Amino acid sequence: MSKKKFLIPLLLCFIFTSAYSVYSQTNTAFRPGELWSDNSGVHINAHGGGILLHEGKYYWFGEHKGEVSNNALVGVTCYSSDDLYNWQYEGIVLPVEKDTASDITSGCIMERPKVIYNPQTHKFVMYFHLELKGQGYSAARVGIAVSDQVTGPYTYLKSCRPNAGLFPENMTDEQKTATVKPADFEKWWTPEWFQAVNDGMFVRRDLESGQMSRDMTLFVDDDGKAYHIYASEENLTLQLAELTDDYLGYTGKYVRIAPCGHNEAPAIFKKDGKYFMITSGCTGWAPNAARLFTADTIYGPWTEHPNPCVGDDADLTFHSQGTFILPVPGKKDVFIFMADRWIPRHPIDGRYIWLPIQFENGLPVLKWRDRWEWN
Repeated sequence: MSKKKFLIPLLLCFIFTSAYSVYSQTNTAFRPGELWSDNSGVHINAHGGGILLHEGKYYWFGEHKGEVSNNALVGVTCYSSDDLYNWQYEGIVLPVEKDTASDITSGCIMERPKVIYNPQTHKFVMYFHLELKGQGYSAARVGIAVSDQVTGPYTYLKSCRPNAGLFPENMTDEQKTATVKPADFEKWWTPEWFQAVNDGMFVRRDLESGQMSRDMTLFVDDDGKAYHIYASEENLTLQLAELTDDYLGYTGKYVRIAPCGHNEAPAIFKKDGKYFMITSGCTGWAPNAARLFTADTIYGPWTEHPNPCVGDDADLTFHSQGTFILPVPGKKDVFIFMADRWIPRHPIDGRYIWLPIQFENGLPVLKWRDRWEWN
């Protein structure tokens, strides 16, 4: 055998061994902004995601992004982990449907999926922001799916706009009965228009159909009560709505947060009996400065504070937008801020920015780290 013929299989063996070594490499730290491979060596595809801890294992649910489209062409993905560093691909747990009459037909928009577990019904419940195919972002609905197993498959149940026919608890009688409407304004963004929005103009407009629901998250409080927090009123006002005991609908109790504040991307956590929420402004796929809100009760009032990010690129949230805040169990006061660095021209390549939340003077602070560990 010639030396050349001998070297070819040797070279192939080296390549395959090296590839296996890379794919099987164990992560021991977070590296924000870098490629993050799953157990097969493929960049994790779980954008706009959230995490559920169930029976000692973490489950990361997120949007499956394509090469050139942010529309849902595959569905909702799930990954599992024992340590938050290394993730195993569990598959597509809620696939899009071929039926063109379905709300979740291929080509619709399914964003920011979140899953919570209901110990009474023993069901895993998924909520996500849903936009109907071909309608842009005009539908502004929430989709709901359910499963008996954490890794699915999830059965799509329905979509809706929350709390049809009901006013928020923190709107006054004067605001509820006001008659000013969007058509009364030739121009938006004037002081008079802002005042009308603050007084609930869009709430009244959408009263019969239900409130708009876009960027969203779910939160389960210490007493087991669950809440849906979502951008509403043309993304101008956040709303927080209490869910029924089975987590499959709404009790009708909800409030407005920061009316006319133009917030989206809510992420919420609780520490020492106080509620904290980090949001972003509304600048499309472009990053902006994060906002911070606190409250002593889940229904508010909520108080706004300065941007929790500090240091270089703080005014752009380190070129990312928040999606979820994870309290790490067994670690006192350890919270992870999860964010996405969107790449609209190549969505599948979007990177994940996970940073530890520190506290200074009783408020959350986010500082950039190239590498860090939680344990």
